[in-house]
Amino acid sequence: MTWRWNPWLLGAVSVAVVMLAPVLGLAWAASDGSAGLWAHLSANVLPTALFNTGLLLLGVGVLVVVLGTGSAWLVTAFAFPGRKLLSWALLLPLAVPTYIAAFAYLDVLHPLGPVQGLIRDLLGYDSPRQFRLPDIRHLLGCIVLLGFVLYPYVYLTTRALFMTQAAGLLEAARSLGATPLQVFWRVALPLARPAIAVGVALALLETLNDIGASEFLGVQTLTVSIYTTWVSRGDLAGAAQIALAMLAVVALLLTLERYGRRRQRYASVLRPRPLQPLQLRGARGLLALLLGLLPVLLGFVVPAAYLLWEAVERLQVAGFSPQLLVALWNTLRVALLATVVAMALGLLVAWALRLAQARRRNALAMASSCTATLGYAIPGTVLAIGLLLPLGGVDAVASRLLVLLGGQPQMLLMGSVTVLVLAYTLRFLAVSVGGIEAGLARIPLSLDQAAASLGEGATGMLRRVHLPLLRPALAAAALLVFVDTMKELSATLVLRPMNFETLATWLYAEAARGTYEEGAVAALLIVVSGLLPVILLARAGAAYGVEDAR
Repeated sequence: MTWRWNPWLLGAVSVAVVMLAPVLGLAWAASDGSAGLWAHLSANVLPTALFNTGLLLLGVGVLVVVLGTGSAWLVTAFAFPGRKLLSWALLLPLAVPTYIAAFAYLDVLHPLGPVQGLIRDLLGYDSPRQFRLPDIRHLLGCIVLLGFVLYPYVYLTTRALFMTQAAGLLEAARSLGATPLQVFWRVALPLARPAIAVGVALALLETLNDIGASEFLGVQTLTVSIYTTWVSRGDLAGAAQIALAMLAVVALLLTLERYGRRRQRYASVLRPRPLQPLQLRGARGLLALLLGLLPVLLGFVVPAAYLLWEAVERLQVAGFSPQLLVALWNTLRVALLATVVAMALGLLVAWALRLAQARRRNALAMASSCTATLGYAIPGTVLAIGLLLPLGGVDAVASRLLVLLGGQPQMLLMGSVTVLVLAYTLRFLAVSVGGIEAGLARIPLSLDQAAASLGEGATGMLRRVHLPLLRPALAAAALLVFVDTMKELSATLVLRPMNFETLATWLYAEAARGTYEEGAVAALLIVVSGLLPVILLARAGAAYGVEDAR
């Protein structure tokens, strides 16, 4: 049979081509830089940025593995008072973006802040000159802060694997006299390596994407260098060259993630069932609860409590700022537009792949799906810099057409909300496609075959059969895209129109000025919105039924 193009597949290929545009634009912009410019960057900027980024990734990677894997094993293998509450509370730091955590801790741990003030009162000191804690504005402080905020990525993937492992393997090890530590180290941990690798890769990609926390804490990373090179110096070629170096780091991370689990494929002949947890009572149970609560306390409770306190004080004194209302409206409308576009394109890509799979010809559709979801692996700043050149080219062509038609030349895309919507869509299209593909995977292909035998075409099949069944998956994916868009900072800083503020950029500006009380309300709004997907994840985790295994 000859290959037949269909509009769904053509649309998916078009989306993939658009996704490649910023990468190609990045390469083109970098090629415009002079050899002297690259020599300057390689001698003065890249060494420090690469060194700091490498140490940051190494430190955060180690910390998220320890916190994420340890907490996942704690709530899976042991039963103690408060375990059920702790199992979902460990997800709460996901609601706090890294730049908001840095924003909060800079004020909480300030020499004149509440923590150091309380310590001085207890020790009998009167001023910071007599006693002060070390400043957190350095690389180690950034590692610790990001680690306690990003460990849930490892916790999520690792706990899911622990919950679905065949309990007989672990119980057999126990019956042979292995201690709980030996069961974890020799059996559970080797089996969990694929899940740990995936979680660490996600956490490190978020670390690379971070710009606010690193800049607030005074760490010159590749992301910070890209932003300052473009915004402060107006050097697009230099920013693109640094961005290409950063893309190489991303590619290395993804390669290491796949290499780390290349041989970690296994299948159990035993029926997966929840592991029967060991009972911890008395002091041991209390110690387990306190250990589990520590990352929740540092990753969520402290920054959230600070933001709530500062926001209430701010609202009581000055009320809700009119400018903040504008930023809130800007955030909601751009997030809503990006969500609608991302969901529409995600449905297009996922449905094209579904149709190709039904016809057993899915090579091109699979390639299009993989390419269309690259945006999540590209840091926001890199994506934004890559979009500047192709969007500028489109505007140049449009201006020429306007002149030919008797109009005035103008920039139609650059400096408009449309650019932000496009950037958000490309950045988070993977969330949309992934959620919809997961929903389609639960629908048997026999329904497609039955609809086709009744004369239903691809569009009618989607509208009448699959969309009603996909409503939960669509709603969950749309919520995740919406919240991720509300929190996005790095691409917004580069591409936003003049005098256009979102909650994230408002907070960034206030933190840069040191007016923390002004930014607390915006930060609290972002954190509250981030709680919605955490609730979804907690409900999804409860669906495994492990909470019943006391």
